[in-house]
Amino acid sequence: MRQVARLVLAGCVAAALAGCSVPSWVPLLGKSKGPAPIPPPPPPSEVRAPILSRPALPPDAEAVMDRVICVVNSDAVTLYELDEAEAYYLYENKQPRPPEGEERGKLRERLLSGIIEKRLQVQQAEREKITVEDAEMTERLGEIQKRLGATTQAEFEETIKAQGLNTDTIKKRVREQLLVERMIRRKVGLRVSVTEEEIDRYLIANREKLETGLSFEARHILFVPRAGSGEDGWTVARRRADAIYSRVLGGEDFGDLAREYSEDTGTAQNGGRLGVLKRGELAADIETAILRLSPGEHSPPFRSQVGYHLFELDSKETLAGEQLTQARNQIRDILYKQKYETRLQEWLTEIRGKAIIEMRL
Repeated sequence: MRQVARLVLAGCVAAALAGCSVPSWVPLLGKSKGPAPIPPPPPPSEVRAPILSRPALPPDAEAVMDRVICVVNSDAVTLYELDEAEAYYLYENKQPRPPEGEERGKLRERLLSGIIEKRLQVQQAEREKITVEDAEMTERLGEIQKRLGATTQAEFEETIKAQGLNTDTIKKRVREQLLVERMIRRKVGLRVSVTEEEIDRYLIANREKLETGLSFEARHILFVPRAGSGEDGWTVARRRADAIYSRVLGGEDFGDLAREYSEDTGTAQNGGRLGVLKRGELAADIETAILRLSPGEHSPPFRSQVGYHLFELDSKETLAGEQLTQARNQIRDILYKQKYETRLQEWLTEIRGKAIIEMRL
């Protein structure tokens, strides 16, 4: 059972490392001065070891679990490492272990691909002579110790030993994690940037989407089509709307005209006032007709599904000042993340294409 115990602690360590694995130079939404750190994903509310649903191990379990299943540039990957990755994945996603078959096979293939990917990054870091300072190791180990609930170094070491591991094993994993972070920063993060021109183009193409949620105030006068007198109801409604629109252009008060002539009984007595609205609350065609106006401007008769409207825009929020600054920061982050992910995948494809990978699973 010693290998199962090792997997149990490995899950805890993986959970502790997961909170430290996001590179510190990926940008954070809302910052105004260039790329800033993104906080790592929040840790689980409890750090519990995953429970592995496996039959009792045979006498030669140690040899079985340490069987080499893949060789990456002469660097071996063992069955134990794959089982460890599967255990933590299921724990993190709160899933039971799938039964033997195609579903589990696909999961393990995906997890093995991730192990290979990380192994290639560590190898690349070592080839480029990237180093990890002792102070960094001490800080990261201290974070793991805290996550595991050990209050002293002695208690930390005792917890590890009780599960059949040692500090050298944990240090190796921490060192590899730090190497990967530095390698990705060198090969990806430092090669990605976003220009002001790119932000401008994104802003123009997505302005309507970015303005979602901004408020505006407007009034309307509604003329409902009614059949009668042998004339088409829509024609009559349009003629009435044209007549009132002429009076609006002549300087008559829009609110007074709404109270007298609007057939929207819910707003007429309030001078046609629609109240404070958020963009996206009205039907798209009506909202577009209103928002193309400038404050104080009136629309010509507009036909909707219910009748002809006259609109007056009282006020509207726009992307300006602090709101525009925040929007540009959000755009910078969006574009940075897109470029970062593209560059990361290109680099990973590049180093994998140069590797010699022998599968033995």
